[in-house]
Amino acid sequence: MVVGLGNPGPRYARTRHNAGQRVVEHLAARLGAGRFAARHTGQFAEARAPHGPLGLLIPTTYMNDSGTSVGPAAGSLHASPPQVLVVHDDIDLPFGEVRGKVGGGHGGHNGLRSIAQGIGGLGFLRVRLGVGRPGPGFRGDEADWVLRPFDEPEAQVDALLARGLQMTEAVLADGMDAAIARFHARSPGERARARGERRVESRAEGDDPGDSDPPESE
Repeated sequence: MVVGLGNPGPRYARTRHNAGQRVVEHLAARLGAGRFAARHTGQFAEARAPHGPLGLLIPTTYMNDSGTSVGPAAGSLHASPPQVLVVHDDIDLPFGEVRGKVGGGHGGHNGLRSIAQGIGGLGFLRVRLGVGRPGPGFRGDEADWVLRPFDEPEAQVDALLARGLQMTEAVLADGMDAAIARFHARSPGERARARGERRVESRAEGDDPGDSDPPESE
């Protein structure tokens, strides 16, 4: 089962906290899933994944109560925590980064905390969508930040969601370990750091500071 976290209603639809929900909506379209219908205190649809039937769930509880939706849904599918993949926003990742994870703590994310209570453990899989932390000029706390719409250009937000969708599909097709090996090595932050390191090395070797590496293909 794949779960996309967010808050219900149009007021929250474009906020950082709803990034996971948006990825699962895109996933449903890609898989040709049936229509979402009210079930398990959420919107539930069925699809075919590479390895068999797949449930897709978007809780319609508020974020902090996501487990009251995910728990019953997982129970109805006889899905243990390692068979549940949660797609969610993560302020501890820079904007644009996407990371996979197996188990671990909730990191202060109330949706993950609630899911752990609902399914009886933290051993579920995660696709973490980096939404970044607020800058020094932001007036408000972390909750205010994730409940605001993205400030970044729409094209960059679309790229984040597309990368989250690609990683989610890779997890479904090949498993989390393979998806991590494929995507973590190509994260935007790592590519930028690698470019910077290469420039420093070139200048240390006496290359013309005006020279630059050719652009990497994405």
